[in-house]
Amino acid sequence: MFLLTKPTRAEIDSFLEQASTTDLSYPDVGATSNLSSGSSILTAASGYNVDHNELKIGDCEKDFGRAKQAIRDWRMFDFPWVELCWPSILIEEDQNVGILIRHFGFYSLNAARIVYTIDEADWFGFAYGTLADHGESGEERFSVRFDRETGHVIYDLLAFSRPNHLLAHLGYPFTRMLQKQFAEDSKEAMFRAVRTIG
Repeated sequence: MFLLTKPTRAEIDSFLEQASTTDLSYPDVGATSNLSSGSSILTAASGYNVDHNELKIGDCEKDFGRAKQAIRDWRMFDFPWVELCWPSILIEEDQNVGILIRHFGFYSLNAARIVYTIDEADWFGFAYGTLADHGESGEERFSVRFDRETGHVIYDLLAFSRPNHLLAHLGYPFTRMLQKQFAEDSKEAMFRAVRTIG
């Protein structure tokens, strides 16, 4: 949904309530569950853009604990032009979330649903998939993993997407620019979070 002014809390809640009755807008649900962005992702997401971004955000098991908490707190959305609706939502399968994006004088409000979660000894996170009213069609995984050999904590973003709305098609280069900027800002947000969580 594209808007000229920022929606109110009541308007966002109404949008999310309506979105909760819709289905995911893409096939291959769960395709991002592969740890890498290898051929299985590319095959499953044929016709989609595949983006894989990683950043080292810590150096010890304690940092891994902080990174897990940052995921639980949705800190990967902690930057000015993106607002999660709402950060109090628990990371559980089938939970619906809204993402409000401010860009060049207007807003887009999008809905997604958590399609799976990850809670392993050295890997933690979740993926959400786009619902019918989302400007894009696809899936994105947000996860952190701990490499016990090196001590490194890695924030890992893996997504596949393609336009799902006429304006997203028309503004395709702009859409891709926003996706790349989101990945960079999200990595920086997680890097900051690991250093500020007690």
